[in-house]
Amino acid sequence: MKKSRSVQIHLPHIVICLIALAWLSLASAKGVYQEPEDFIAEAFGGNAPEAERIFVKGELKKQIKEILGKRYKSIKIPYWQDGDRTVWILDEIGKDLPITTGFIINNGGQIERVKVLIFRESRGWEVRHDFFTDQFLGLKAKNNYKKLDGRVENVTGATLSVNAIKKLSRMALYLHSHVQQQ
Repeated sequence: MKKSRSVQIHLPHIVICLIALAWLSLASAKGVYQEPEDFIAEAFGGNAPEAERIFVKGELKKQIKEILGKRYKSIKIPYWQDGDRTVWILDEIGKDLPITTGFIINNGGQIERVKVLIFRESRGWEVRHDFFTDQFLGLKAKNNYKKLDGRVENVTGATLSVNAIKKLSRMALYLHSHVQQQ
């Protein structure tokens, strides 16, 4: 009898510990994975050019709104350029909070790198991993920036975060194209 009673006494403690561990692992998924400044420096081998700014107005504003399905939060978007290669730090809401993502677009108008820099949501953090972001490498936009020219697999439980990164990818490609045409 005493054995089963001691198990009953300890079982609630075990359950509480497991819940606490699960909560801590979710809480630790949020955070800064890389500072935007460090991403920019890394993109240019430690020798980043001065930031330039693009003003979101006119046709650019209209196209960005079409890509995102809403107005972009800022009227000025900073970017860094070296020749035909650009770097963008963009934000998009996952479910409730912004996901800050860095993009490198190469001179062929292809995605060279995608990295989730700051993740603020409680769910969907799996998009920060290479197994997800590597799917974007080499992709271009098609159908007037409505789609990417390759398939990006969803991550179970992270649909809103996945959609945010896909939208930002198309936006970065569009912004790169816009800057190259100037």
